[in-house]
Amino acid sequence: MTTSDYIVHSSGPVTLIGGGEATQQDLSDALALAPTCVAADGGAALAVAAGVPLAALIGDLDSTAPDVLAQIPPARRHLIAEQESTDFDKALSRIDAPLVWGVGFTGGRLDHQLAAFNTLAAFAHRPCILLGPQEIVLLAPPRITLPTMAGEVVSLMPLAPVRGTSTGLLWPIDGLDFAPGGQIGTSNQAAGPIDLTFESPDMLMIIPRRLMAPLTAQLLQPDRAHWPVRAERHKAPHP
Repeated sequence: MTTSDYIVHSSGPVTLIGGGEATQQDLSDALALAPTCVAADGGAALAVAAGVPLAALIGDLDSTAPDVLAQIPPARRHLIAEQESTDFDKALSRIDAPLVWGVGFTGGRLDHQLAAFNTLAAFAHRPCILLGPQEIVLLAPPRITLPTMAGEVVSLMPLAPVRGTSTGLLWPIDGLDFAPGGQIGTSNQAAGPIDLTFESPDMLMIIPRRLMAPLTAQLLQPDRAHWPVRAERHKAPHP
């Protein structure tokens, strides 16, 4: 992908709104950390209702009501007509930013949530965090250190076979072979601050929402390694 393939360029974090369950408070909390706002198709309704200007509206636009569309300048509407990918895919792949906060990609239809988790894995090289009512979901980076408190739930769900290490978890993960249909790590707990490492971009983390700010700071550290591009999925977007 070249620079010209991107629609949104930002040196700071971006908030991306989807059409799932989300409140104006969710949007406000995300914008406090990621002030540039982009909508994926039906997510534009929340932005318009909250009076938040959009840097771009991206998607096939089949879920954006005409009255909502009318309030978005034509120059900021970006129709991606192909039906081979979700609107989340279409938008995330066209945002050039160090971090994306996803609002409105959890809740609602379960198949949409599963598709969103698949997108996190497909674009592992683009750090993205999904905001839920009580928790946040992300594809675990190669290493993550967080100020969790004793008793807080740290759930780990493998999307493919993956191994890792941990300090600060009540049930350490060192030496475990995680895999779908095999060992999973849901309902683990922190014994205090945690430090986790993973060998591949295949582990979903689900952690308390209160960690939004420290997680953002962690993923923005310039010396923090990120996953490389998955070559088999990294293709230029369809026109």
